[in-house]
Amino acid sequence: MYTQTKYYYPYHSPFDPCKPIKVKSYETPPNLYMGFQPPSLPQFQPREALYHGTLWPALFSPYPGKREVVDNE
Repeated sequence: MYTQTKYYYPYHSPFDPCKPIKVKSYETPPNLYMGFQPPSLPQFQPREALYHGTLWPALFSPYPGKREVVDNE
């Protein structure tokens, strides 16, 4: 199973004047993992599709808020 949230650990110099951010994250879109659109994918109802921004649940990706960060200090 894949996850849409990826994490990386940037280098920080001992001479950096700012407090380092030890873990950074970014989101990848779900269509990145789907090579082509398979036939007969399940679909949202029209009202749900407008709410989610896509017709297909397989391509839905919620946008997490900026407050959802990992703190490994």
